[in-house]
Amino acid sequence: MPMGRRPVKPARGSSFAAAVSVILPLGQGEEQVRLTELMTTREVADYLRIKERTIYELVRTRQIPCTRLTGKWLFPKALIDTWVAENSDVPGESPAKAPPVIAGSRDPLLDWAARESGCGLALIAGGSLDGLTRFVAGDALVAGLHVYDPESGDFNLRAVRDGVPGGVPARDIVLIEWARRDQGLILAAGNPHGVRGVEDLAMHRLPVIRRQPTAGAQLLLDHFVAKAGLGPDDLAFIDEVAHTGNELGLAILEGRAAVGLGLRAVARQLKLDFLPLITERFDLLLHRRDFFEPPFQTLLAFCRGAAFEARAAAMGGYDVSELGRVRFNGP
Repeated sequence: MPMGRRPVKPARGSSFAAAVSVILPLGQGEEQVRLTELMTTREVADYLRIKERTIYELVRTRQIPCTRLTGKWLFPKALIDTWVAENSDVPGESPAKAPPVIAGSRDPLLDWAARESGCGLALIAGGSLDGLTRFVAGDALVAGLHVYDPESGDFNLRAVRDGVPGGVPARDIVLIEWARRDQGLILAAGNPHGVRGVEDLAMHRLPVIRRQPTAGAQLLLDHFVAKAGLGPDDLAFIDEVAHTGNELGLAILEGRAAVGLGLRAVARQLKLDFLPLITERFDLLLHRRDFFEPPFQTLLAFCRGAAFEARAAAMGGYDVSELGRVRFNGP
């Protein structure tokens, strides 16, 4: 590297020097980066607070300063520090871009809008708490959440702070309202067992289908079961676990279960009965810098159109009047 030239941000298709030693300008002089100042893959992952697999992906796409010695990837600390500063809104913040993925809870209206808007965001269903975990790990750009807090009666704010070990870093995150949704018991058409509340599920020993433990719907069902003075053993859960609301609805439609907790929109789509229990708030968690980037702005712009409003009304059980409202804005 010529003297006086500052390290530059790596671009796709570019490559950093394959030599172990790199010359960096420091003040008026130069200093050679020696082996003691090189980090391993694990060390740089710990240093940047991201997963090792994210580091390997950055290496594969040539987006991070690195060199290879005796078959191992090594990372000059001085170059990493410069790279962080040049790629971050806040000095010292991890520069790695999360993949264009919405993780967490699966929402039918969001699925449709992401596809129709052409925003380029893919969706991974795993439940609200799984979405939080992926977001913290840098494996998702956005996390979809609907986690009820019985103490406050609110949704998602406590989960953002306490939903994963260590919590979600408060800096540079925003929680954006997506929609209010009707949640309740989805029942076979005609409600043949005359269910009027959660207590009837235990009284009649109806076969209940549950969601995965990380799903906001399962957390909500657990709350209503406890509120009715019941425990998990009082309900006749079937062995099958539904990983999306549609899977739950299909299990009821096909007779494998008699009831489960889900959305009015799912019940309406499958022509099943619905007993409302609560109107919840579904939010989207993302970093503030990503809020202003094209993928999320494209999605929001599409949601301001007539086609989106018509779709929300047709699906049923949605109130999108506050869509885009900021529910939390980190420092």
